[in-house]
Amino acid sequence: MESAASRAPIDQAEVEKFSGLAANWWDPFGPMAPLHAMNPTRVRYVRDRLCDHFGRASEGKAPLAGLSVLDVGCGAGLLCEPLARLGAAVTGVDASEAAIEAARAHAEGAGLAIDYVAGNAADIGRTFDAVVTMEVVEHVPDLAAFLGDAEQALAPGGVFLAATLNRTLKSYAAAIIGAEYVLRWLPRGTHDWKKFVRPAEFARALRAHGLRIVDLTGVEFAASTATFALTRDVDVNYLLSATR
Repeated sequence: MESAASRAPIDQAEVEKFSGLAANWWDPFGPMAPLHAMNPTRVRYVRDRLCDHFGRASEGKAPLAGLSVLDVGCGAGLLCEPLARLGAAVTGVDASEAAIEAARAHAEGAGLAIDYVAGNAADIGRTFDAVVTMEVVEHVPDLAAFLGDAEQALAPGGVFLAATLNRTLKSYAAAIIGAEYVLRWLPRGTHDWKKFVRPAEFARALRAHGLRIVDLTGVEFAASTATFALTRDVDVNYLLSATR
């Protein structure tokens, strides 16, 4: 959902689609409303997995201080900013120049020092303690190439974290029919169900780049509170972390 970012080829139609949403990215009631609702859960997951991996306490003012994080397909920075507030040195990269411009402007207004780059992971040229990519892989045309670029940006001993949608009938009902047509949370055509990635497919693609999944956690939507929570059910949304 956040954006398309891949080495070759980049899906230009996806980039243009999300570029057109850049001005409204930070509107919690706009086309990115689901990401705003999901963001606290995503942030907690990333924080807790990184703290667990690097042997840190997850509570406190800046539990990620001293860690470098690359957000691939960062969009306008919805994940970058809270990670920076947790103390991480954050770099965000996205194929959409419009999204990067929106990200820079918002970070400047918030007084946050985040390095934003228009391009893809292969353009960064250095490695990070953690590479995250949230709601991105279901929009890229070549999962293997995308993950190859991400893996190259991961430092030895680092952590790769991702969020995406499973390709199931349940996810079609929830993410396509429900979110785009019934609830109208998302513009129609935001997702292509055929590009959703099953956990086994993700695991296989990661193994090809020397990474193995160490945690797989589902994310479910609670209609009564309009919030997301972690769950064992990975049939719709899921988060994962992987290491070498």
